[in-house]
Amino acid sequence: MSMFHAVVWLDHQSAKVLQFDEAHVQAEKVKAHSHHTKQHGSAVRSEHEFFGEVCDALNGIEEVLVVGSSTAQSDFKHYADKHRPQTAKHIVGYETVDHPTENQLIAMAKQYFLKYDRMAGTPSPM
Repeated sequence: MSMFHAVVWLDHQSAKVLQFDEAHVQAEKVKAHSHHTKQHGSAVRSEHEFFGEVCDALNGIEEVLVVGSSTAQSDFKHYADKHRPQTAKHIVGYETVDHPTENQLIAMAKQYFLKYDRMAGTPSPM
């Protein structure tokens, strides 16, 4: 089930994707795969695989808010802009937060999208 809005909390090891509307929340977790090799660049490839899986989880969502540490957000933004421009165009904002609960994430995202949709002149389907 694909919904109009989603919030993604991420760091470099895991991501929580919460799709939601007024009455429903659908959660999906994505974990990074660690490849312990001596090969140069293996950490970068692992991060790209992880960020790619996060982008895959966002397919079909119109508006996405990405939250988490500033470093993880910056790395994810760089990846999405360079490798997944179709996903990047649906990301409407980035916010730095610590480790909120699922309910706190949803409340924060609903408030964010309400303001964002009003500013954009877009009626929110929430």
